[in-house]
Amino acid sequence: MRVFMVLLALLALPCQGLEVAPKHWWVGMQNPDVQLLLHAPNTAQRQWQLRPYDGVKLMRQHHLDFDNYQFLSVHIGAQARPGTLQFVADDGAQFDYQLKARAHDSKQRQGFSSDDVIYLINPDRFANGNVHNDNHPSMIEKVDRQARDGRRGGDLQGITERLDYLKRMGFTQLWLTPARENNMATGSYHGYAMTNLYAIDPRMGGNEAYFDMVAQAAERGIGVIMDMVPNHIGANHPWVADKPSRDWINNGGEFLANNHRRQTVMDPHSSVYDRTRFNDAWFVPAMPDLNQRVDELSTYLIQHSIWWIEQAGLSGIRVDTNSYSDKAFMARWSQAIMAEYPNFSIVGEEWTTNPGIIAYWQRGKHNQDGFSTGINSMMDFPLQAALVKALNEEPGWHTGWVRVYQSLGNDFMYANADDLLVFADNHDMSRIYTQLGQSVNKTKLAMTLMLTIRGIPQVYYGTEVLLDNTPSDAHGDIRIEFPGGFSGHQADAITGQGLSAEQTQMQGYLRTLLQLRKQHSALRQGRMVHFAPKDNVYLYARIDNEQRIVVILNKGGKQHLALAPYTEILQGAKQAKNLLSGEVLRLNQTLAIGAEQAMILALQ
Repeated sequence: MRVFMVLLALLALPCQGLEVAPKHWWVGMQNPDVQLLLHAPNTAQRQWQLRPYDGVKLMRQHHLDFDNYQFLSVHIGAQARPGTLQFVADDGAQFDYQLKARAHDSKQRQGFSSDDVIYLINPDRFANGNVHNDNHPSMIEKVDRQARDGRRGGDLQGITERLDYLKRMGFTQLWLTPARENNMATGSYHGYAMTNLYAIDPRMGGNEAYFDMVAQAAERGIGVIMDMVPNHIGANHPWVADKPSRDWINNGGEFLANNHRRQTVMDPHSSVYDRTRFNDAWFVPAMPDLNQRVDELSTYLIQHSIWWIEQAGLSGIRVDTNSYSDKAFMARWSQAIMAEYPNFSIVGEEWTTNPGIIAYWQRGKHNQDGFSTGINSMMDFPLQAALVKALNEEPGWHTGWVRVYQSLGNDFMYANADDLLVFADNHDMSRIYTQLGQSVNKTKLAMTLMLTIRGIPQVYYGTEVLLDNTPSDAHGDIRIEFPGGFSGHQADAITGQGLSAEQTQMQGYLRTLLQLRKQHSALRQGRMVHFAPKDNVYLYARIDNEQRIVVILNKGGKQHLALAPYTEILQGAKQAKNLLSGEVLRLNQTLAIGAEQAMILALQ
C-alpha cells in the first residue's frame, strides 16, 4: 500500500473538470459521515485513495448506473482537525478537499419564533443595487422590465442596502424566495426551478453577495431564512441530461402531470395510483420531480441544506411544496437538520385550507400512521383564507369574523399552534390590499390581526405601502417592483418621497404594530383567549405573567361595545391604555369603537 501511495503521489495531477459536492465540509458535525458526489466524464472508472489524515477515513466508493458520477463516503472522526484532505486516483488524478472549523456556537444557532416578524421578498422585484449584474453571459434570460414574467434586475445588494429600513420598521427575519441559480429561458425571476443547488444566481450577485447580506443582516439583529425546494429542480439542471442513475428523476425523466391531491399522503383509504400520481408526478413540465427514494440523492439533498445553514449562517428554512416530496425522505431530511441544529426552525408550505392536513406535517403531532417529522412550523393557510372571507362578507352565523374565530378554534389539531406561520398574503396570491377591494381600513384590520394573534407573523414586501395588483392576479403582477428599488420610479418607500397620503399612513401604522409587538411580550408569547364575534366585532386577549392586552377589531359602523361578557379577561381593570392612540380609556359598562377601527388595549 505504501508503494502504491508513493507512486500516486508522483503521478498525481489536479483532476481537470471534476466537480465535487458538497464544496467543502466541517469538523465537529453531529453526523461524522459525509458523502462526496464526484462528477466528470467516466470518473466512475477511477479508484480513489485518501492520503493519510488523522481522524478521517475513506469508507466506500461506488457509482450507480452511469459512469460520469461517483460517490465517496468519508468518515470524519472526533479527533479530526481543520485542514486539507488529498484524494488521489489510480490514473494519477487528484483533488483537494477542505475541512473547515465551524463558527462559534454554530450548533446552538437560534431559529425564528413567535418573537420574530418575517419580511418576505422576491429579490428580483425588490431593488436593483448593481445594474452591472442584471445580465450574465452564462445565463439564458436577460432583463426585460416590460414583460410581466420578465426579470427586473433586483439583486442581493439592493436588499443589503435596505436592511436599515427593515430594522427601523421592526422586522427581525428575512425570507427570500429562491436566489439560487435559475438558468431557465423564461420566468427565471421566481427562482423555484433551480439549476445549481450550490450557487447563488450571478444575476443576484453570486455566493459572496449572499454571505455578505446574511452577515450584515445579522449585525442588525435580522436573521435570514432560505427557501429550499427538495421536491424538484429546473428542466435545465445538468441532472436532466446527465443523471447519476436511471431513477434519479421520477417517471423515467418524462413529464407526468401531478394530480395535486395532497390528502392522499395521509388518507387511509387512498389508492396507490392516486398517491403515486401525487408524490411522483411533476409539479409542472419545467420542474422535473426528484426521486428521494434513491438513498444517494436523499443524502445529497440533506447535505446541501446543512451546507447552506453552516456556510451562510442561516436562522431558518422555508420548504416549498412540502408534501409533494416523498414523506419518508422529508422525515429523514428534517430530522437530520434538527439533529445538527436543535434550536433551528423550519417552516413547511402545505397550501390547503384543511387544518388536519397541515397539522399532519408539524413536529410533535401523533399521527395515526406513525409518521413523525422534524418540521416545527407550518404555514397557516386556513387562517389566511378565513381572514379574507371574514373582511369581505356580511356577518352571519357562519360568516364574517366567525370564520376567523372558527379557524383559530381548530388549533386543537396542531401540536403547537404558536409555531404556525401566519400571513395575510404571500408571493403566490393577490396582495391583501387587492383581496380586500383596495380598502385601507380593512387592510389595517387584517394586519392588526396578523401581528397580534398567536403564531409567527410574515409580511409580504410592499404591504406597508399598499402595493396593489388590481385588476390582474397573474404572478408577474403580484410580484410588483418595490417603490424606489428601480430606475424610473417616482415613489420611494424608503425615503417616503412620492408616496400617497394613504401609503404613508399605512406604512406608519404597520411600523407602530411592529414596535408594539416588540415592546409587549404578551403579543408575542401570551396565551390567547377569544370570544365569539358579535355585531361585526371580534375581541380577544393575549395574556402572560406581565401583561393583559385586549384586541378589538370592528369591521362595521361605530359601536358602543358592552363589556359585561368580557369580565373574565378584564378581571376588575378600571381603565386601559389604547396602544394605538395613547389614549387612556375608562372601562365602564360600554366602550366606544369607531367604524372599521381596531383597538389594542393594555389593561391597567
